[in-house]
Amino acid sequence: MVIFNELMARIAGRFSRVEPRRAAGAYVRGLLADIDRKNCWNLAEHAGLAGPQTLQRLLRSARWDADAIRDDVRGFVVDRLGPDGVLVVDETGFVKKGRGSAGVQRQYSGTAGRIENCQIGVFLAYATPAGRALLDRRLYLPERTWLADADRCQAAGVPGETAFATKPALATAMVLAALRAGVPARWVTGDEVYGQDPHLRAALEEHRMGYVLAIAGNRRVDFEGVQVSAAEVAARVADRHWHRYRAGQGAKGPRWYAWAWARIDQSEPYGYRWLLIRRNLTTGELAFYRCYAPVRQPLMVLAKIAGVRWAVEESFQAAKGQVGLDHYQVRDWTAWHRHITLAMLALALLAAIAAAQPPSDHDQIPLTLPEIRRLLATLVLVQNRSIVNVLRWSRWRRRHQATARLCHYQRRSEP
Repeated sequence: MVIFNELMARIAGRFSRVEPRRAAGAYVRGLLADIDRKNCWNLAEHAGLAGPQTLQRLLRSARWDADAIRDDVRGFVVDRLGPDGVLVVDETGFVKKGRGSAGVQRQYSGTAGRIENCQIGVFLAYATPAGRALLDRRLYLPERTWLADADRCQAAGVPGETAFATKPALATAMVLAALRAGVPARWVTGDEVYGQDPHLRAALEEHRMGYVLAIAGNRRVDFEGVQVSAAEVAARVADRHWHRYRAGQGAKGPRWYAWAWARIDQSEPYGYRWLLIRRNLTTGELAFYRCYAPVRQPLMVLAKIAGVRWAVEESFQAAKGQVGLDHYQVRDWTAWHRHITLAMLALALLAAIAAAQPPSDHDQIPLTLPEIRRLLATLVLVQNRSIVNVLRWSRWRRRHQATARLCHYQRRSEP
C-alpha cells in the first residue's frame, strides 16, 4: 500500500531504534484491523506477538517523541487534503473508571451527554472540500483536582512544568502552533466553549485569522453602540433580511437554514465583526455566532464556515469507531498522548485515501472511511481473502447505499 508505506516512512526517523519503529507499525496496522477493542492485548494478538509487553513498552517507556510524529501527521494531512482549509476546535470525552488516569475526574462529557468520570481531550481538526482529519491534541488537566495535587500528577507522569490551561487556551495554543507550522487555513470555527472566550478571539484577530465561533443567545454584543444580548438582536431582524443557505451536507441530505447577520463591535479597529444568526427552518430554533474577518465577507461565506464545524464531530466519530481513539487502557500522561497520536495517524491515512479516490458515478457512493478501513484490513494488511470477492461486496454495498440515499433525499424533498 503506497500511501501507508509513505506515511510510515515519514515518521521512521522519529525512532532511534528499529524495535519501537516496528512496534509502531504493528500498532497502526492493528488500529486499522477488524478488531472490536483496540487495546494492547488485542493489537499484540493481531500482530502475532507473544504478549502485549512490546506494545505496552511502545506507549509507556520506549524513546520516541509523540509531538514530533504529531507534526509529521499535520504535514501529511495538509499535503493530502490541500490548502484553504478551515481549522475546527472542539473537545471530546473519554469515559474512565477510577481516579488514576491523567486528568480524570467527574466532569461534563459531550460524548456521554452528562457528567461522567472521564478525561477530556481538546482537539484541532482540518477540513477542506477533499476531506477532514485531526491535526493536534491536548489533554485537559483540571486545576483543583489535579494540578493542585503534585503527588497525583507525579504518579500519572504529568510533567512538572505543566501549568493549568482552560480548554479555549489549549485550543488557542494548537491554532497558533498550526499557523506557525504553515498550515494554509484562513478560518477557525468552534462551539460555544470557544466562542465565549475573549482571549481566543483576540489571538485570532491579532493574526488576522477569520473566525465563526458559536455563542449562547444570552451573550451580550455591542450593537449600534449599545450592549444587548444576541437573542435581542435576532428579535429585531425583519423577515426580508433572512436568507436561505445550505450549511453543508448532512447524513440526511443538505442542511438548509435561514440566516441573518448584523454588524457588531464597530468601534473596534482592524477588520469586520458580525453577529451571525441561524434559524432552523422546521423548529424555528436559533443559533448564534460571533464572526470576524480582516476584510469584508458575504453572508454566504460565514454560513458555510459555520457549517464546517461538524467536520470535527465526524472526525471524532470516525476516529473512535474506526481506529480506536478511545480504546486505550493506559493511565500515564505520555502513554495517552502516544496512543492518541498513533490513532490520529491511522485516521489521517484513511482521510488521505478517501481524498485520492477518483470521482464516483451516481450508481454508487464514494468510498467512505469505514469502507476504506475494511478494504485495507482485508486486502492489504492481512491479505488472506479473495480480492475479487472483497471488491465485489464493496461495490454491492456502495450501490445499495447510493440507492438508499437517493430514495431518502427524494422523500425529504417532497412537499
